[in-house]
Amino acid sequence: MSPGAARSSSFLDHTPVALTFGTSGLRGLVKDITDLEAYINVKGALRYLLASGDVEAGGSIVLAGDLRPSTDRIMRACARAIADSGFEVENAGKIPTPALILHAIGTKRAGVMVSGSHIPFDRNGIKLNKSVGEVLKSDEAGITREVERVRAEEYARTAEGSLFAPSGMLKVAQELPPVDAAAEERYVRRYLASFAPGGLKGLRVLVYEHSAVGRDLLGRILRELGAEVVTAGRAETFIPIDTENVTDELLVRLEGLVEGAAGGRPIDAVVSTDGDSDRPLVAAVLREPGPDGRRVRFLSGDLLGIVVAEYLRADAVVIPVSANDAVERRMAERGVLLRKTKIGSPYVVAGIDELRRAGGHGRIVGWEANGGFLVGSALALGPGREALGALPTRDSTLPILANLLAAAEQGIGLPALWDRLPARFGRAGLIDNVPVVVSGAILAELVPRGDVTEVTFDGAAPIAGAPAPDAWRRCRETVSRFFNPAFGFDEVVRINVLDGVRVHFKNGDVAHIRPSGNAPQLRIYANADSQARADQIVESGLREPDGILRQLEKAFS
Repeated sequence: MSPGAARSSSFLDHTPVALTFGTSGLRGLVKDITDLEAYINVKGALRYLLASGDVEAGGSIVLAGDLRPSTDRIMRACARAIADSGFEVENAGKIPTPALILHAIGTKRAGVMVSGSHIPFDRNGIKLNKSVGEVLKSDEAGITREVERVRAEEYARTAEGSLFAPSGMLKVAQELPPVDAAAEERYVRRYLASFAPGGLKGLRVLVYEHSAVGRDLLGRILRELGAEVVTAGRAETFIPIDTENVTDELLVRLEGLVEGAAGGRPIDAVVSTDGDSDRPLVAAVLREPGPDGRRVRFLSGDLLGIVVAEYLRADAVVIPVSANDAVERRMAERGVLLRKTKIGSPYVVAGIDELRRAGGHGRIVGWEANGGFLVGSALALGPGREALGALPTRDSTLPILANLLAAAEQGIGLPALWDRLPARFGRAGLIDNVPVVVSGAILAELVPRGDVTEVTFDGAAPIAGAPAPDAWRRCRETVSRFFNPAFGFDEVVRINVLDGVRVHFKNGDVAHIRPSGNAPQLRIYANADSQARADQIVESGLREPDGILRQLEKAFS
């Protein structure tokens, strides 16, 4: 059976395709997320949570969604699964994923978020959380077993006995309960109670609203903390924004929004989020064009996170291996403990949990290269303010606020604040329509077998004592065939295969390739001592038809 395929039922008029776990949550094409498929997955997940003791029968489950056109229908199917599992449904409406999870764990309940995050509108997904936080990778096997049991039950029903028509859609549409604003208000209060009133006074901030589910909440929080908020770019059709793949086209769009909304008065920053508002986008508005001729300066999420960690006075940090190596440099300078994980918020959450259980650190945070920020400890921020509670899931509002507040409190603009960060520059990009099987073949060729995830080289050879030296030597030779001097690459000095293949070169360049966990895409990340070189590395990877990623695809497919 191919990945994602599901065995057919006698009454369906199509061959169903199963939802699969991506980097974080279940993902699939909208055409494949029938009511039946959503029902099976949510009912199976709730059975797992019941069996594990995370939730109790007869309680309630919090349900929310984003603004994709397919979300309402999928939410109704999820609500039917919740009800048929013996739970009440609290309909939190259209709110950010972190707002749903904050409310759910704050009331010791599980939650169901219908969202495809940043991926295109023809896809969607379902993200579940336990009463104590995110579903982790260690939960996925158990959930999958229960889902398959539910699938067998539903597929065994007759056409007359099933809730679903041959199309896989509910015969009778499920109605959602009225929206309960408790989750939204809890999320807003989190920031208004923890940060000083008027802390953003004097700042003029443009909120690029597009189709982000948190667009109204973000503007409200900024206003209530004293900023003057200008809004622009509100869209009724879904616009996918990937904060790890901020293109020149998007930067031009932001410049146009600033020009159109300025009204003759300066704007200090443009802020936005992805579709489910758990990843931030922050750009400073420059008084004069920068070296690239632009009037906006975007800062990647991994660098935004450094500012947030310092503002929160973190003493331990967890990041994925794909993060800009400026994080490693800065945390070493500050004496902050750093842990690296595989890519995806469940891995970062697990890393935070591990540090918390070990003890010795009271201000634990984490973040991802997309900017989504996680808080693992309750953090006191100042006298007379409530502690900022733990929220171990990606959040976009905190990094936006912390960067604006840090600049305001120091009496400088965002550009001056960011100039204090280590001079390491990053870029990321991707190519679409790379089948999962092809990505797997590429990794199979590049990644040596075994438990070791990183090896340093002395010349052409692994350092003394490295396991399987011949395998790592072959790995280096293969990598060097593609990342070669023709593309400006120096000698390979270190390779990390914790998640994908991350290659360090003698001149300080870093190139990292990895399949997306949510879509048929192949990503490339770059770090370098100049933005131009980081851009060049990514452009070399993405160039059509003969860039590095296409060469890898052709060589190993």
